[in-house]
Amino acid sequence: MRVNKKYSCLPAEEKGIHIINIRAIEDIGYDQHESTLLNSLSKNPDADCKYGLYFRDGKRKVDYILVYHYKKSSAGKTLTRRVHHNDSSARSARQDQPLPGKGVQLEMGESEPHVDYHEDDKRFRREEYEGNLVEAGLELERDEDTKIHGVGFVKIHAPWHVLCREAEFLKLKMPTKKMYQINQTHGLLKKINSVIQKITEPIQPKVAEHKPQTVKRLSYPFSREKQHLFDLSDRDSFFDSKTRSTIVYEILKRTTCTKAKYSMGITSLLANGVYSAAYPLHDGDYEGENVEPNDRKLLCEEWASYGVFYKYQPIDLVRKYFGEKIGLYFAWLGVYTQMLIPASIVGIIVFLYGCATVDENIPSMEMCDQRNNITMCPLCDRTCSYWKMSSACATARASHLFDNPATVFFSVFMALWAATFMEHWKRKQMRLNYRWDLTGFEEEEDHPRAEYEAKVLEKSLRKEHRHKETDKEKLTWKDRFPAYLTNFVGIIFMV
Repeated sequence: MRVNKKYSCLPAEEKGIHIINIRAIEDIGYDQHESTLLNSLSKNPDADCKYGLYFRDGKRKVDYILVYHYKKSSAGKTLTRRVHHNDSSARSARQDQPLPGKGVQLEMGESEPHVDYHEDDKRFRREEYEGNLVEAGLELERDEDTKIHGVGFVKIHAPWHVLCREAEFLKLKMPTKKMYQINQTHGLLKKINSVIQKITEPIQPKVAEHKPQTVKRLSYPFSREKQHLFDLSDRDSFFDSKTRSTIVYEILKRTTCTKAKYSMGITSLLANGVYSAAYPLHDGDYEGENVEPNDRKLLCEEWASYGVFYKYQPIDLVRKYFGEKIGLYFAWLGVYTQMLIPASIVGIIVFLYGCATVDENIPSMEMCDQRNNITMCPLCDRTCSYWKMSSACATARASHLFDNPATVFFSVFMALWAATFMEHWKRKQMRLNYRWDLTGFEEEEDHPRAEYEAKVLEKSLRKEHRHKETDKEKLTWKDRFPAYLTNFVGIIFMV
């Protein structure tokens, strides 16, 4: 990895997990007007950094990023950092320490004459939440001294023991050492497949994951007691980036930040503005001459480019990078687009048939014949006048293009097409479930939106302040009426 002198690293300590302040992460952009944080690397080669995807030690990989806004102190005043240690004694007695080489620490109360209680409340929640993350086993690293004024970042890394614990808790299927051969076709079917592969070779993506598999590893729910059964030859790649981000996000969702009588996870913290964003990083840049090969760059070249619109999708690589849910969506989209080809061909033929027979259509010929120019009655009682039937000639000819005897055949064809599409997708889905080890997988239940939870929480606190105790708070009809009215008006306009 390349070393960048822009990053001045703090001295490493042997024990404990620390939330520290380091120099700027210049490869993350921020749009002040849209409040959008871009988790992509900078295109400027001078901004490339050794620690862009890693902690300051250059070894621990960043699995997730938390972003928050804060008000910077005035010039000449130093920020404090909170250090979290692994041992329980250090957790119970947390102390504020000044940054190395920055002189004497100044207390916020002494340096700031005006105190923003709302910001202090957010800072208190962040400190408590991040402390709970450390107690859950995650390793954190804070970055506030950035070129993006007022925006701080918290890098999160999941160590090996946390990954193993959560993989066992989530029952993630991981590849074992046992492998078996996939039966290949023989005889005439094999020759037909080889011919089809040669014909479709120009439209196949050039990725290793898209090639036919001859060997498949047996997957099994991970267990720490049976680690000897799994292929742990390379621990760094055993849990890929997708799995690591999923594990960290599950910890973020269930880790609570308790204050007074309520608790919340990362979704509620995002809704309340304690954090601005939470996202995993990409696996590197995809533009530039000196960019190292990575899955993101490969997807950009072989999938997310207009120049390869005619190629098949590298579904296995999409699943590897984005996960099974996104992979299944794009697999469905590919099957749907593929099945639209015969439907569009038949539709064009039906339209061309209408164009060829428009001059032979008797109703339109009679309406367009000037000799039979019949005067028609007004369409309304008072404001409408008499009109000639020949004035509807263009409308009659145009309607024949889309409403001719061939459209009856097209309607029957589309009914059969819909049934064929559903069966084809079911077959494709079962094949992907087998290949991606999704058999027996139960879809997670949908949780309430963070905004909904925050609104219910606000109402409960307001009622609690008024000394009105209730067993369970819910949104009233006054809260739901604006949304219902908007939906009703939208449906009426669409009808």
